[in-house]
Amino acid sequence: MLIAANKAVSIDYTLTNDAGEVIDSSAGGAPLAYLHGAGNIIVGLEKALEGKQAGDELTVAIEPVDAYGEYSAELVATLNRSMFEGVDELEVGMQFHASGPDGGMQIVTIRDLDGDDVIVDGNHPLAGQRLHFQVKVVSVREALAEELAHGHIHGEGGHHH
Repeated sequence: MLIAANKAVSIDYTLTNDAGEVIDSSAGGAPLAYLHGAGNIIVGLEKALEGKQAGDELTVAIEPVDAYGEYSAELVATLNRSMFEGVDELEVGMQFHASGPDGGMQIVTIRDLDGDDVIVDGNHPLAGQRLHFQVKVVSVREALAEELAHGHIHGEGGHHH
């Protein structure tokens, strides 16, 4: 069975950056299960997997535009420490939910602390980076009606309710 829209796909993968450093991997764990065509994985990897089948292996480089987007300086802001009411200790790397420019919620990460200034970054940590995937397709099957309705795969490697 070929990978196409509305198929349940399981993959083993290793993700590295341009320097060859491992960012993420399914090694030692369950394969990643996703619903093809539902936006569960980055668009560039989804495009690369289209038409593949169980047993296929591929190595692919995904440009930022087809991954987590280009890095945007507009998503970096300096806030006053008082904006973090109820948080006793702020640390670089902490993440918070904040209102995004479009009015929706987004995750921001504390990038730097300077006195009462807290520099936050709303970019995805992998924004602006070319991503390198080594992938092996483990399985491809028809998605269940419930999975199609929920927009994701259930069970091992997928979503748990």
